[in-house]
Amino acid sequence: MAGQLKMSFDPMTIEHLGVRMYSTLPPVLSELIANSYDADAKKVNVILRDVEGSKEIVVEDDGVGMSFSDLNEKFLRIGRNRRTAEGTDEVGEHRKVIGKKGLGKLSFFGVAQEIEVVTRKGGKENAFLMRWEDIDKPDKNEYEPTPLRTEEDCDPNVHGTIITLRGIKRESDFAPESLATSLSRIFITDPGFAIAVQHNGGKPIAVSNDRKYESLDKHVEWTVPADLKKEGDYLKEKKITGHLIATRKPIPPNTNMRGITLFSRKKLVNVPEYFSDSTSSHFFSYLTGWLEVDFIDDLPEDVISTNRQSLNWGHPEMEELKKKLKSILDWLQQDWRDKRAALRDEALTEKSGIKVKEWLDTMPEAIRAEVAPILTQLLKDSELPDEATSGVVKRMHELVPEYPLFHWRHLHPKVQTASESYYISQDYYTAFFEAVKAYVNAVKSKSNSQLTDNALLENVFALKSPKLSVTEKFKKPDGGDFEPDTIENMAGGHRMLALGIWLACRCPIAHEEVRDLRDSGLFTEQDCLDALSLLSHLFYRLDNATLVP
Repeated sequence: MAGQLKMSFDPMTIEHLGVRMYSTLPPVLSELIANSYDADAKKVNVILRDVEGSKEIVVEDDGVGMSFSDLNEKFLRIGRNRRTAEGTDEVGEHRKVIGKKGLGKLSFFGVAQEIEVVTRKGGKENAFLMRWEDIDKPDKNEYEPTPLRTEEDCDPNVHGTIITLRGIKRESDFAPESLATSLSRIFITDPGFAIAVQHNGGKPIAVSNDRKYESLDKHVEWTVPADLKKEGDYLKEKKITGHLIATRKPIPPNTNMRGITLFSRKKLVNVPEYFSDSTSSHFFSYLTGWLEVDFIDDLPEDVISTNRQSLNWGHPEMEELKKKLKSILDWLQQDWRDKRAALRDEALTEKSGIKVKEWLDTMPEAIRAEVAPILTQLLKDSELPDEATSGVVKRMHELVPEYPLFHWRHLHPKVQTASESYYISQDYYTAFFEAVKAYVNAVKSKSNSQLTDNALLENVFALKSPKLSVTEKFKKPDGGDFEPDTIENMAGGHRMLALGIWLACRCPIAHEEVRDLRDSGLFTEQDCLDALSLLSHLFYRLDNATLVP
């Protein structure tokens, strides 16, 4: 025998820092997993056994394990600060230890009545039992665990620790999926540190970073610091890393996932919050995610609470960190609004076929000033547009289409086809000119005339022997004929209109002068629309014109 294992403590220490502080499985297991991490383990398995009413939990790792002296001087010593005692906070090649206060081992008794520890190191195995009923004595300040195996030979290539919790106090259903999710929100995992949960020999469930928020419908995401377009004078700005998420719909309050979780050295140190006194904006009901702030563990003073649920925000350096985190959230809020609006527009375009911004840009300022607030109110703070919303937008689009002043004229289809592209490009004179050409060509085609230009119009609509009559097919409502003077006046007026509109643009002008006409006010958008309406009148008359034998 190499001696007797012994644990020394103040009787109230285990009661207050163990039993009362840890009453649910996730925080208890998180302490055991943190111990495995600090033992340089690459894998940790949490095994739940629930057979015939008997429950036990096994946490096994492949860490360095503990020797008999390690157990006495380190594991069973309550309140031992490993970093101070060993003069370093590093283990292995690339890992800094999580533990600092030496109190995590008391978490055992928060949920279990009996603890068995089996550990292997350097070809030796040690095992012992601890029972809460033997420890919970008001007059005790020392406790000697029950030895099972002491310095027994074992395979030197096998190392690590197995801790079994028995006499589980809580009526837990041992739901492995739920537990894996809870643990994923306490740890940051990486390829060098894998955690898995297994129930009654079933398939192991990996505890992963993705699992933290897999139940959420993610909408906008940011990788920190890469996606942040805001910089300040905070010296440790680039040392804040992580992943932030805004969801599609508000996060239910009962999930306790609203806010940003802080981690240091891969373990939670501050439950989700917003680091601001003003959280009335609805943005905060959509935001979640995590940030790593490992540098807080390097401070001379300990700023992490014993239960690792909060930080000492009264510390001067923590006040600076909080100020920085608040500025990040302020920036995120505006960026979220911009990105959300863009995503909403994309979704609306997909559902309705309407690109809202481009649609609004085609409206004159006065009309846009009326339509935009209606759309804004309709889509304000909405989630992705549903069928009802997209239906309303489509109906509005029918009432106010692109380039509404153009379409509201209800132009003849051939006038619209000939002029639209030029009108859209604000080449108003050319729009008019091309529509006139289309009209003259239509007159020539319908009359079968070989003449051109004004000679064509004068001949086809001549008062004596016209080739086309724009009045012949029309009768009074009672079936009678119109007076001859009325017919002559209508025909003559039509002829003069047709000739006049041709003479108004019979010669094309240079492109530069087209712009000058528009910008000087000599031929404006309004002039173009009025002229196109007149052409439409002539076109509709032409549609109803008849060939004169």
